[in-house]
Amino acid sequence: MEAKFSIIIPNWNGKKLLEKNLPVVLEACANKKNKIGEVIVVDDGSSDDSVSLVKEQFGTDVRLVKHGVNKGFSYAVNTGVRYAKYPYVCLLNTDVIPSDDFLVSVAKHFANKSVFGVSLHEKGYGYAKARFRNGFIEHDPGEEAGKPKRTFWVSGGSGVFRREYWMKLGGMDGRLMSPFYWEDVELCYRAQKRGYICIWEPNAKVEHKHESVINVSSFGKRHLNIIKERNQLLFIWKNLTSSNLMRKHLRGLARRVMRNPGYVVVVMAALKRLRTVLTARKREMKESSVSDEAIFAGWMQ
Repeated sequence: MEAKFSIIIPNWNGKKLLEKNLPVVLEACANKKNKIGEVIVVDDGSSDDSVSLVKEQFGTDVRLVKHGVNKGFSYAVNTGVRYAKYPYVCLLNTDVIPSDDFLVSVAKHFANKSVFGVSLHEKGYGYAKARFRNGFIEHDPGEEAGKPKRTFWVSGGSGVFRREYWMKLGGMDGRLMSPFYWEDVELCYRAQKRGYICIWEPNAKVEHKHESVINVSSFGKRHLNIIKERNQLLFIWKNLTSSNLMRKHLRGLARRVMRNPGYVVVVMAALKRLRTVLTARKREMKESSVSDEAIFAGWMQ
């Protein structure tokens, strides 16, 4: 069968996870029905012998791409997509374990030229719903349905994307969202603003062990929360082009600061990237063809 998928695994100090989970990925590659043409591991400046492991144990089955220094998740993924040979790129975190036939039901969705990405079915999780509440863009989990569903975003740790559209969109915004959080949501929102759609596929089953090194023990809970909330703000400031919804956001932002003065730390962190976000916003104002209101109206139930 003709290969269609490139598997991309970003790695930073994930030697133990690669050692445990990469063989499972390669087993799925052996299932020809998955139509996997290659596996690319992008090492993002690891210091834990990840590179040696991949070279010595998986060198004949895996393409290894190395960053000399740690650049962050978005940059690692974007590098992998640039190197990919096949039309659909499947992103798998090092702590995601695929089922033997996890891509069999995915390719059919891309027959629809409007489809940008397909989110895999992480055990215990369904599709994603969007909402605009109190001036902020948020997302909520949907149920684990038995049939494909529209989803607000496709996970950057367990999702498949059309490479052509990814490249047109410029991929994940590492300059703005680095080092991590919200980058996949932000990319999918940009795609929807250009008329593309995202799908959640129930039969594309994977298990996410949540053992990544991006966790509280590695970075500290407060630091991770600041990054997460900062990137939510940056996402809104870049992509919310509706003047009506932006006014609501600014009022909501003011209320949040007044009720929680500590949130000023988050705002100040976001303001440090104001020049970058304003530059990116100009492109969104120019290239978007679907209104923010139309996107959220699709999720009103």
